[in-house]
Amino acid sequence: MVGREHGGGGADRIRPDRMRTAEKTETPLARRWLVPAALGAVYVIWGSTYLALRYLVEEFPPLIGNAIRFLSAGAILYVWSQRRGSTGPTAIEWRGAAQVGVLLLVGGVGLVATAEQIGVGSALAATAIAVMPVWTALWSGLFGRWPTRLEWAGLVVGLGGVLVLSGEGDFAGNPAGMALIVTAPILWSFGSVWSGRVAMPKGMMSSAAQMLAASPVLFGLGVVRGERFDHAPALSGWLALAYLTLLGSVIAYTAYVYLLQTVRPALATSYAYVNPLVAVVLGVTIGGEALSGEAYVALPLILGGVGLVAVGRQRS
Repeated sequence: MVGREHGGGGADRIRPDRMRTAEKTETPLARRWLVPAALGAVYVIWGSTYLALRYLVEEFPPLIGNAIRFLSAGAILYVWSQRRGSTGPTAIEWRGAAQVGVLLLVGGVGLVATAEQIGVGSALAATAIAVMPVWTALWSGLFGRWPTRLEWAGLVVGLGGVLVLSGEGDFAGNPAGMALIVTAPILWSFGSVWSGRVAMPKGMMSSAAQMLAASPVLFGLGVVRGERFDHAPALSGWLALAYLTLLGSVIAYTAYVYLLQTVRPALATSYAYVNPLVAVVLGVTIGGEALSGEAYVALPLILGGVGLVAVGRQRS
């Protein structure tokens, strides 16, 4: 998730003329190394953001820290988009971007960060969030595209994995953390589906507008929640903030937009299978986190459910 900031609505609606232009100006040699580099970015960087979030919330309040992150990243993308010829969003586009940005970045990222602050490990969070495409299939049904039989099977398997995961130690003794982690992908997936039904800017400007609109909401909720700085953030917190801002929110998202323009959607969205695996490996090795048997049973179930949903969607 992260987050698929990875996945703001503007990227899903790249104009065909812009796609053709990119294909004409890019040489085969450039594509040969750019595609693997872009895949590596969305695989590794997005997978690592769960651990980076854990380091961020150890030094920054979770909601206010992410408000700073998205305000910075949004400003960078906004200026970058304008210098590349994009115009600023209209009032209607700002409203659409605000709706989607709040669902994705406040309801999705903000809740995950808060859950990690109150004791949910990054590897465990990534395992639970992996079910997001399953919820997306269900929300799509409410807007007129009900899941196929294979997708329904994926829903049952994926949600069964979440039920198994609820018995894991971090969740069994932390109902608030469990509630936040379960709610986050529900809101993120709804925002992803809703993004196709509201007017928003195109390309990078869409992501910039979502981040800029969500950041004051995150800050306001942080103040209401009573968040404050009890101490000056240590270097680890600042490094995590820089990593999440520049690599997670700017570079990886740019790589994702490039993939949407140049490769099949199935390959561009394959990060959904890789991110949780990367997050688990990093959380256990670098983060020193421990997972119980429930997590190792739940992860294959969740990824299997996501796979069934993906196959069912392609067949339909």
